[in-house]
Amino acid sequence: MIQEPGLQMKAHEKEIILDCDLMKYPHSGLYHYCLNLGLSVQSLLENEKDISISFYVPPSEARSFGAGARHIVERRSFWNILNPFQKHCHIWHAPFQSGRIFPDKKKYPNIRVLLTIHDLNPLHEGKPEKEKQKNLLHTQSLIDKSDAIVCISEFCKKDVLQNCETGGKPVYVIHNGMHKVHLPGLNGKTYKPSRPFLFGMGYVNAKKNYHVLLPLLKNEQVEMVIAGKLDDPEYIEAMKKQALQMGVDDRLHIVGPVSEAEKAWYFQNCFAFVHPSLAEGFGAPVVEAMQFGKPLFLSSLTSLPEIGGNAAFYFSSFDPDHMCQVFEQGMTRYENENMSQRIIKRGQLFNWEEKAKQYLEVYRSLF
Repeated sequence: MIQEPGLQMKAHEKEIILDCDLMKYPHSGLYHYCLNLGLSVQSLLENEKDISISFYVPPSEARSFGAGARHIVERRSFWNILNPFQKHCHIWHAPFQSGRIFPDKKKYPNIRVLLTIHDLNPLHEGKPEKEKQKNLLHTQSLIDKSDAIVCISEFCKKDVLQNCETGGKPVYVIHNGMHKVHLPGLNGKTYKPSRPFLFGMGYVNAKKNYHVLLPLLKNEQVEMVIAGKLDDPEYIEAMKKQALQMGVDDRLHIVGPVSEAEKAWYFQNCFAFVHPSLAEGFGAPVVEAMQFGKPLFLSSLTSLPEIGGNAAFYFSSFDPDHMCQVFEQGMTRYENENMSQRIIKRGQLFNWEEKAKQYLEVYRSLF
């Protein structure tokens, strides 16, 4: 690990270290979570004299938080030999429940650990019981090493309290903020729909449940674009096969990861955003979509009703007739009630500056 020169701590400062190791996955929600939270907390601390924040980052992100930030750049070969930067750490913020890095509290007993839990999704994905228990045991091991816990939704908190032993440690709920997308734009290689299109975004795998949307393509004037990491090749192949059998394969476009500008273009130009997920701890793509005021059609499962509120429409089952009915009635309501501004206003509730203030209160409680 190396620390940026000229950015040594002052003796009286209390240091927070935000573990941004997962920023090595640039197209992930966790990347944007770490980046937005870190930048927002850093901004709040600009005029503070007693608290500082540092960022433990992979080499590719050694400048992500700006020239004035303290970046602790990972050099993995040294991790188990020498961790001098932990010597001055007061709070280690572990931002995900499957993270691999925790401080050595035997060596540095004064370090306090804040753990953010985003979800217990394996419990809701129909996975084998053995795999569920493995994931749960790992999360429990991190809870055991922590001093306080943040859950990113009330649904997530309920899941944690029902399935884990928190030992009386404080458990807070702080929603994620909205990741503000870039100016929309497509390059010459990006797929550009030629008809009105539905847009879905997220890891393309079974838990995102995109295949249930295919009946919405019964209208031959409509196509569908799904963007995101191609996370489950078998699922994607099965979905394409199903689309072929239904005769809608020419209007299904699974485009894979896209740039921020491309994502913004799809948000801006789609006529509805669709997210029928089976397992969510929050639902970051839903909040991103709210910036554009387009109709939102979501699963009624897990955290999504909490995030979408009365600004979205919900599939309470995945029966094709029910989904088509919800979609048709929702589009009519969206037009008749001029819902665009309601959706945009809902999105404004998820403000990173306000969320950073809540995190800062939790940090202060641990000093």
